[in-house]
Amino acid sequence: MHRTLLVPVLLILLAGACTADDAGSTVTGPTTPTGTTPATGPTATWPTGSTGSIGGVEVGLERIATLEEPIAMAVRVGDPALYVAEQSGRVVALRDGSEPEVVLDLSGEVSFGGEQGLLGIAFSPDGAFLYTDYTDTEGNTRVVEFPVRGDGKIDPTPRELLFVQQPFSNHNGGGIAFGHDGDLYIALGDGGAAGDPNGNAQSLETLLGKLLRISPQPSGAKPYSIPSDNPFVGRSGALPEIWDYGLRNPWRFSFDRRTGDLWIGDVGQDSWEEVDVRERGVPAGANFGWDRFEGTHRFEGTTDPKDTVFPVYEYPHDGTICAVTGGYVYRGQAIPALRGAYVFGDFCGGRLEALRAKGAGEPDVTPLGPVVPNLASFGEDADGELYALSLSGNVYRLVPARG
Repeated sequence: MHRTLLVPVLLILLAGACTADDAGSTVTGPTTPTGTTPATGPTATWPTGSTGSIGGVEVGLERIATLEEPIAMAVRVGDPALYVAEQSGRVVALRDGSEPEVVLDLSGEVSFGGEQGLLGIAFSPDGAFLYTDYTDTEGNTRVVEFPVRGDGKIDPTPRELLFVQQPFSNHNGGGIAFGHDGDLYIALGDGGAAGDPNGNAQSLETLLGKLLRISPQPSGAKPYSIPSDNPFVGRSGALPEIWDYGLRNPWRFSFDRRTGDLWIGDVGQDSWEEVDVRERGVPAGANFGWDRFEGTHRFEGTTDPKDTVFPVYEYPHDGTICAVTGGYVYRGQAIPALRGAYVFGDFCGGRLEALRAKGAGEPDVTPLGPVVPNLASFGEDADGELYALSLSGNVYRLVPARG
């Protein structure tokens, strides 16, 4: 996430400023100062249907479980369970009325600590496979497939799809998700350190600093296939797995379940956090600008890539907020006023906010009320309801605020 965002020392510091909520309670919490600023990039565009005022909507949080460092969530078609990844390497199934069940344990395979660990999980559209994204004991990224048995249990027999060597311990990305096209998307950070010292994000000759798109089906000797309409297929000096590039550390991306639009929370360096969006159907191969830009602000270099796509929203660090946690466009039924808004947060401040275009590209940003200490991720269930995951242990469901 941001530098060494998940190290225990920082967790202790944040825990001192934020108090965890009591079990079973519904929390509305204080509203945090936003300190936010609209992005002003000339090519920052909003997807169709994302306009309209959010209004004064507020939400509550209902705690549904307490786990060990929950960091990612996934659901499986036809299965009512919520599957949660713990950073230390376990995948846990949450079923109403039952104790959390460990369905896969990779703790002996992952490096754990700082920004490393089991970072992402996703089920195939037919529910037949579980995909995991983790850093191995050497700190390198592995994307591994596990079959799901007929009884719903995870078969621990692995099939590795992707291996990416990591030059540093941070900026691993780790998000994975299937798009509306049925292909697997994989987010990778720029490789770490600070300032992208190896120039990975702008280079098309490395997978680092990219959003990838592959089909998990083997192709010849390769364990996966390259979709023929990927933007850099057949281009000399470019890797065909690349879908978009110019990312620093994409800490959670998602697809709008109704429109298929792609939303990314990309963690900034020292000053600016950003939210990027690409409408479904817009040509791929977007360059989100890092490390020429941090948000819409010049970071290094003197030339501007002509194809830079600026964020639709950015906000500055203010001492309490410092690392965006990307979320989802809300499509549930429980909180009608929130429908169509992008819900996201900040790891350091724990704030939850909703984002929608107000008109002419100007963002309407509304604090939703609750504060979630160590806000590591969001999740979406089969009905479009949203969840917030705290690295401190709690898994929350977003619910209507109590009057």
